[in-house]
Amino acid sequence: MQSLKSLFDRKIQTLFPLVLYSVLLLGTSRLVLDSLRSENSYVFKVYGRPAQGQGGRNKLPMAVLPEDRIGEDCNVFEGKWVWDNVSYPLYEEESCPYLVKQTTCQRNGRPDSFYKNWRWQPHRCNIPRFDPLTLLNMLRNKRMMFIGDSLQRGQFESMVCLVQSVIPKGKKSLQRIPPMKIFKAEEFNASIEYYWAPFIVESISDHATNHTVHKRMVRLDSIANHGKHWQGVDILVFESYVWWMHKPLINASYGSPDSVKEYNVTTAYSLALETWSSWLESNIKQETQKVFFMSMSPTHLWSWEWRPGTDENCFNESYPIQGRPYWGSGSNLEIMKLVHDALQKLQINVMLLNITQLSEYRKDAHTSLYGERRGKLLTKEQRANPKSFADCIHWCLPGVPDAWNQILYSYLLKDYQNFS
Repeated sequence: MQSLKSLFDRKIQTLFPLVLYSVLLLGTSRLVLDSLRSENSYVFKVYGRPAQGQGGRNKLPMAVLPEDRIGEDCNVFEGKWVWDNVSYPLYEEESCPYLVKQTTCQRNGRPDSFYKNWRWQPHRCNIPRFDPLTLLNMLRNKRMMFIGDSLQRGQFESMVCLVQSVIPKGKKSLQRIPPMKIFKAEEFNASIEYYWAPFIVESISDHATNHTVHKRMVRLDSIANHGKHWQGVDILVFESYVWWMHKPLINASYGSPDSVKEYNVTTAYSLALETWSSWLESNIKQETQKVFFMSMSPTHLWSWEWRPGTDENCFNESYPIQGRPYWGSGSNLEIMKLVHDALQKLQINVMLLNITQLSEYRKDAHTSLYGERRGKLLTKEQRANPKSFADCIHWCLPGVPDAWNQILYSYLLKDYQNFS
């Protein structure tokens, strides 16, 4: 009888630590969950309370692994930004030697890095994760060229950073041949290029570095000087918006270069698109060349648009606009319609990549005080005045332009898989 009691006591002693550990674990878990539910939770303080999910429950956005390709019925332009600090960013500033100071926000002193860890997630499908070797194979013996202003240059730099890490040293290079930049992947005989053309058509702002002029003037019917650099390029990616939006009127010539007058911006933009369309139809071989047009990159100049009652801008914003559709005054719907109508009339296929709405949410991802102004980093005095000096036009890298390139990659991959 005594031995049976001893055996029972030993079992109790063995089980007691396990029971105690389970109680402590459950208690700790309850505290953590209660903390997450709390309005004072660190997660909610940093990222904001997430949008209302199905069934009335609030859910933190979780990482979802994307599929290999987008489906026929996938609208990659409708979705939301989800927090993903596991697989994003796709590269770091220090890992890409080709970034310019305009985009290296953390190197320039930005204190937070949250803007790097958001992933664009379409509502009903997934975007393929960017595979640099797959893209380089698609570009083998080909040229890809980004054409536009400094925002397009940011997309070019993003694409270079996305692919360069898989190319050995000595097998890659970046040349500056104004108004172009040319990144070469030697083993693939491939190039990713950038061409400065802020209005697409010719203008007095076409110099690669000395283009800030007091009175802008555009040649609405002239594109030949640019076009000779675009001929034969396998993948052309165009963009032109912000430079048109300087003022409601713009000086331009049409017909005779000596006949300059003021045009309403939307009228001038429409005429420029006609000139561009004519060049495409005369020069693009649909069987061998692909053409994309990036929709406008939005600005975030006035905080009252997403936070009523305030009078600031994108400075010190740390997370995206969430939980509701948003369209700010930094995007011009009339211009969007002009682009759409011009592409509808074209005799060749041009894919419009509508990155405007998804970028509208990202008030947090601009260079703000941590980029360059006229080729120089901001001074201490300028940084003390964010209302006047914050750049709410350009984007930090890594960041939003990486999502644009993932979408571009998705469409290139779709065609590549269909014909390979």
